[in-house]
Amino acid sequence: MPGCDFWRFQRVRQLRPCIFDAADIAVLSRVTLGADVAVTSVIIDGLKRRFPQARIWFVGPRKNYELFAADERVGHIPLEYPRRGSIQERISVAQSLVLPEEALVIDPDSRITQLGLVPVSKERNYFLFESRSFDEQSSDPLPVLAARWCEQIFGAKDARAYIAPASTVPGANTAISLGVGGNEAKRLDAAFERQLVTEAAAQGSVLIDRGASDEEMNRVDRAAEGLPVTAFTGSFADFAGAISRSGCYVGYDSAGQHVAACCGVPLTVYFTGAVNQRFRQRWRPHGPGPIQVVSELPA
Repeated sequence: MPGCDFWRFQRVRQLRPCIFDAADIAVLSRVTLGADVAVTSVIIDGLKRRFPQARIWFVGPRKNYELFAADERVGHIPLEYPRRGSIQERISVAQSLVLPEEALVIDPDSRITQLGLVPVSKERNYFLFESRSFDEQSSDPLPVLAARWCEQIFGAKDARAYIAPASTVPGANTAISLGVGGNEAKRLDAAFERQLVTEAAAQGSVLIDRGASDEEMNRVDRAAEGLPVTAFTGSFADFAGAISRSGCYVGYDSAGQHVAACCGVPLTVYFTGAVNQRFRQRWRPHGPGPIQVVSELPA
């Protein structure tokens, strides 16, 4: 792969404690919203504890940064990653990245660096959380592994996932997302979705995210047709804020489950379509509130 150094990658994969301070810390986005809640936010929380005087920079898309926009400790270095671009286009994003001089760079297995393969800083200042191999014998979910890595590398205990959107959208009795990020294997059928929204509406107010794609909007509209629900059409950060103020959350394996989990909102996630048990273990929601993970089609 052009721009990559195999031997450097083997070195940065090794766990080593950070024994120096820094004025600036750049944390690379995982690019997907759910991963930035389940993994990146945990690392940011750990860094805030370990480096109370440092300025922390979230490096990634605007829509992802908006999840932390109300946190005065976290600034933004905009970067739009071409998920559907060529490999050269994706690599060039990392190669053109300009970060504060002498900043610590924390890579939570980001697509920006092609999971650590593309250098973006001095090797001494770079720390890689290789989430695919860290504590690989464990069955713990990613937020737990990220917190464990923070303690081992930075001595930061009790790091946890969080969000801090600058949002005032009110919640509801039930917040619902039927989004699957384009992966149809994660969803159940239209009859289930209609029943889900109908039963939620019978129990109180419902806020349902219409999603970003035409396909998802059409599915949501069919599931909610004629029912007394509120359709949400704003940014994901605004919807995340609404989830945090809701009585409960229901959805598929997607970003909303991680938001609800970290905010302690009772949630039910229909976790279908996982490629294997390992994936289900790693990506299941984790947090302080009641969590129900349903892996099979409900009767």
